[in-house]
Amino acid sequence: MAEIHRYRTILLFGAPGSGKGTQGKILGQVPGFFHLSCGEVFRGLNPASELGKTFLQYSSQGRLVPDHYTVQLWCEHIHRLVHAHHFHPEETILLLDGIPRNRHQAEMMEQYIEVLMVLYLEAADEEQMVARLRRRALHENRLDDANEEVIRRRFREYEAESAPVLEFYSPELIRKVDACAVPLQVLHDAIEAIEEGVLEAAPRPSGR
Repeated sequence: MAEIHRYRTILLFGAPGSGKGTQGKILGQVPGFFHLSCGEVFRGLNPASELGKTFLQYSSQGRLVPDHYTVQLWCEHIHRLVHAHHFHPEETILLLDGIPRNRHQAEMMEQYIEVLMVLYLEAADEEQMVARLRRRALHENRLDDANEEVIRRRFREYEAESAPVLEFYSPELIRKVDACAVPLQVLHDAIEAIEEGVLEAAPRPSGR
């Protein structure tokens, strides 16, 4: 069996409202980086495909989609991006947002990604994150997401399922950034963390 290519990856990690998507989109514009949000992968899923029907079956019943289907969807999507020459893994680092969501997914993803760093957008002030999510939901006309009860349930789900992902990775890989700071400061701190944790540690071309 041919060896599976492992994509060099920076995981964008944090609670709902911590700004993973915002920071990922900005950083993804920097040459040498490619941002991929798992939410965008789900929204782009063809409901007529076999995988789309499976996702619809679970979601329509209010059930969580099993991890292996989620990882399968991600794999198919990233392979399409490579084959369409939208993502060039040999020269680009993947900024991955929204997956893995739990420890089991992290274990499954090990064969596909080489995690260079976990950029942890730490949100110590939950009330600030709740207010931020409500503003965003109203701005984007996503009224269901503006429900405070729904938002707080998402936080509890994150704490129960996603936070243990951090325990899966070596502490040396985890760089914390204060997500409660203003967005420009978060971006500055994120770039600084990537420079120190990834770019400075990268092997330099021979002959220099």
